[in-house]
Amino acid sequence: MKGKTLPQGLRRETLAVRAALPPSQWGENSEALYLTSGFVQPDAETSAHRFANPQEGYTYARTSNPTVTSFELRLAAMEGTEAAIGTATGMAAILLLGMGTLKAGDHVVCSRSVFGSTMNLFAKEFGKFGVESTFVSQTDLQEWRAALKPHTKLLFAETPTNPLTDVCDIAALADLAHNAGALLAVDNCFCSPALQRPTELGADFVIHSGTKYLDGQGRVMAGALCGSARWINDVFAPIVRTAGMTLAPFNAWVVLKGLETLDIRMKQQCANALQVARFLESHPAVTRVYYPGLESHPQHALAMRQQSGLGGAVVSFDVKGADPASLRRNAFKVIDSAQVMSIATNLGDTKSIVSHSATTSHGRLTEDQRQAAGIGQGLVRLAVGLEHPLDIQDDLSRGLDAL
Repeated sequence: MKGKTLPQGLRRETLAVRAALPPSQWGENSEALYLTSGFVQPDAETSAHRFANPQEGYTYARTSNPTVTSFELRLAAMEGTEAAIGTATGMAAILLLGMGTLKAGDHVVCSRSVFGSTMNLFAKEFGKFGVESTFVSQTDLQEWRAALKPHTKLLFAETPTNPLTDVCDIAALADLAHNAGALLAVDNCFCSPALQRPTELGADFVIHSGTKYLDGQGRVMAGALCGSARWINDVFAPIVRTAGMTLAPFNAWVVLKGLETLDIRMKQQCANALQVARFLESHPAVTRVYYPGLESHPQHALAMRQQSGLGGAVVSFDVKGADPASLRRNAFKVIDSAQVMSIATNLGDTKSIVSHSATTSHGRLTEDQRQAAGIGQGLVRLAVGLEHPLDIQDDLSRGLDAL
């Protein structure tokens, strides 16, 4: 199924609005939402052909759906990849990646700073089936190189990381992976294609949790895997059809429309986040701020090169405290004092969200794993939304000023 005919060389902002399937015979200007589980076939011969060649027609919604196809076409166009495939969630996209690229006896090298569920998926779930994983420093290329083995098949990184915003050198990791005969996958959730396009830096695959910035308003669950047409159509699509981690048409439609405003949302949220980060850096109750847009961030220069000169919209910070118990108590005080921000575990929303990473996103890790990842009890993660940044600063001050 091919997208609508568009001129070559369109900018990303235009593709975010225009890339999709052609309209139906009714000529709708807003992409249609196809809420159907099955598709009527004109005759048995056509039905047989489409079931044998899923890329050439619609048969059953677990295989494909026009609304999902439009989302996939638009996201691929924005990421600059040949194709994309939608999944039920971002974690389903990572599961799909592993199922398509790994088998028993293979080895994965992964940053130890990635999202907690990603660590568990590789270490525990894939480990059950004979896949070995090694976790390394996000930013130390020598650790990545030293972890390589003859049976290494995949390098996996998210950049910036959740929640400490560590930034890895995508181009350097791509060279390392390819020289070792391995593949590189990059989770682009925090930046989105509005800021960063990993395949332009050599990555083979791009992972998305569409639940976050692609939707942008915290409405639905969605995920996606972007890559070459060969990998998407010949490897990953058959797995989705068999295993059923399918993206629902309604969710695809919501995220499809969210992509239209992604660029302007991200620019404003990045500007708001930078202002809030500078405020936090000057507050006496804050011992450290993690934000790539700050000059104090260890990978600031790299982030500015990779992320279109913007730092993203997630800011994490450590509050002061004498020991783990007081750190946790103080972090909870800051969070519980909020009257504007939402206490929730999502990010990428227009509404600012504050959370305690050690007991939420990384709560299922062991204490040793959390310490290795740098997730302390005093760490607070803030996903900055579209409120006025001064109102967010005032909301943070309610708790910080009392410490």
